[in-house]
Amino acid sequence: MGISGKVVGGILGFVVGGPIGALIGLVIGHLVDSNGFVGGGRRFSRARDHTTFFNTTFAVMGHLCKADGRVSAEEIRTAELVMDQLRLSEARRTEARSMFRIGKAPDFDLAEALDAFQAAYGRAAQLKFVFLQIQMSAAWADGEVGAAERSVLHEIARRLRIPEVAFRQVEALVAGMAGRARRSGGGHGQPASEADIDSAYRALGVLPEDSDTHIKRAYRRLISQHHPDKLISKGLPEDMMRAATERTAEIKASYDLIMSRRTAGRASG
Repeated sequence: MGISGKVVGGILGFVVGGPIGALIGLVIGHLVDSNGFVGGGRRFSRARDHTTFFNTTFAVMGHLCKADGRVSAEEIRTAELVMDQLRLSEARRTEARSMFRIGKAPDFDLAEALDAFQAAYGRAAQLKFVFLQIQMSAAWADGEVGAAERSVLHEIARRLRIPEVAFRQVEALVAGMAGRARRSGGGHGQPASEADIDSAYRALGVLPEDSDTHIKRAYRRLISQHHPDKLISKGLPEDMMRAATERTAEIKASYDLIMSRRTAGRASG
């Protein structure tokens, strides 16, 4: 059945706080006919038409949440929060839930879905990182990541050719979001923990022993890579501008946390 051509805004930071304490984002354009997912064969489109991003996101999310043998209420809530933030109509929610159920099915072909995604977005590294980040937040929705879920996350990274160093950086970014949400939920003035500081360093891809100058360069490089104009040029819809800004906010928060800790350390020393 056909749908309107109106573009659904992409979200990159759909939750602050909540059960997963994470700010997460989703890159998505308008939905089209069901060409992106052929029912009987369950094959994903290999064209970059945004349908592939939508279908793969919710199907893989369903598969990931079922990896440990069950889907928790918090994990289902995570998927619903994505739909809320996308402002999906009830009809579109039905499609998203359908994809989530398909992903939960025992015969879901994760490799096929990810290979199609890689074919569509292989050169769009930042968009693949967004996809991985969404799946990580879904995995952590119930407060812990089991061995089965972690195995799926690593399979996602492998199929999408995301290097291990980038995998760890995305993981640290999600952890940093969780830490910031936790501190915010605990009241003003709650200090960052050592785990929060460690996540901030890893999110920027730097080390505690690196100089201020090196860290600033890494920060500026990341900000440049995540600039909305650059993401749009890689296929991000223009209405993702706000979402792209939200993504850079967490990078900036990591940098600010590191530098404030360093400044405090020098003052006390």
